Amino acid sequence: MVSSKSIMTYLRIFFFFLFINNLLFCQERLSIEGYFQGKSIYIENPVNSDGFGFCVNKVAVNGDVVPISTRDEVIALNLTILNIKVGSPVLIIIYHEKGCSPVFINPEVLRTKSTFELSEIKIIDNKKLEFKTVKEQGKLPFLIEQYKWDKWVKVGEVQGNGSPSTQSYSYMLSPHSGENKVRVSQIDNTNKKRPSKAITFESNVLEIYKSPTKVKTTISFSSKGIKSKTHFEIFDAYGNVLKQGYSSLVNCTSLVNGLYYINYDNKTEKFIKN
Repeated sequence: MVSSKSIMTYLRIFFFFLFINNLLFCQERLSIEGYFQGKSIYIENPVNSDGFGFCVNKVAVNGDVVPISTRDEVIALNLTILNIKVGSPVLIIIYHEKGCSPVFINPEVLRTKSTFELSEIKIIDNKKLEFKTVKEQGKLPFLIEQYKWDKWVKVGEVQGNGSPSTQSYSYMLSPHSGENKVRVSQIDNTNKKRPSKAITFESNVLEIYKSPTKVKTTISFSSKGIKSKTHFEIFDAYGNVLKQGYSSLVNCTSLVNGLYYINYDNKTEKFIKN
C-alpha cells in the first residue's frame, strides 16, 4: 500500500515537471540579426493575452541572457554595455508568451551601413581591378561598375570583409575598346548607392563592329573580320531590355519586326528587324 507521504512526493514531482513543461512550450521566440552600429535596440513589450503582466519573458543577445525589466512597455537594449564592438555580428532572441507579439521598434539600426573609404584603386594589365579599403563596418558586397552606353553598368560583385582595417580586393574585368571608366559601390540600409571615385584606363581591346544593319535571324560581332565576343543589350523603343549577354552571335528570331537599339562594346546603335 502506497503511503500518503509517497503520494504527495509523486504529486510534487508531477506538478514540477508540468510547470517546467509549461515554461518550455508556452513560450515563443522572435529573433533578429545584423551588425552592431553603435545604437540601442528598442522592443515594444505589450500586455500578455490574459491581461496580467507583460509579453516578454527574457531577451538573449548572442546566446547570453541580458538583464532587462520585463515590466516596461518599451525595453531598451544598450549593446555597448555588453562590450560588443561596432561592426560585430549580433543575434537577438526575444522569448515571449503565446498570444502576444513583441515588436522590434527600430530594426534598421542593425542593418549594415556603408562606411568604407577607398585608400587605393588601380588597374593591372588593362583588365585586373585591384582596390583597398579602410573603415568598413559590417559585411556588404562591393558592386563593380563600368561606365558605358552613357550609364554606369554593374559588371560584377565582390563580397566585403566588413573589417575597419585595410582590406584588399580584386576583380577581373572585361574591358571594351577605347577608354574605360570603373568604380566600386555599395548599397546599404538606406537603399542608396554609395560609389567610390572612378579610375580610367585605355584598353588594348580592338574595336568591335556588328552586322548586318537589317537583321533577319542573327547579329554577329567581329573585329578586323574575326568573330569577337562582347557584352550586349538589345532593347525596344520604350527602353525595355529584351536580350542581353556576352557572345559573338545573337539569335534574333524571337524579335518581332520593327526598330530596335543595341548596346555593345562601347557603342549604342539602331537596327531594323525584318
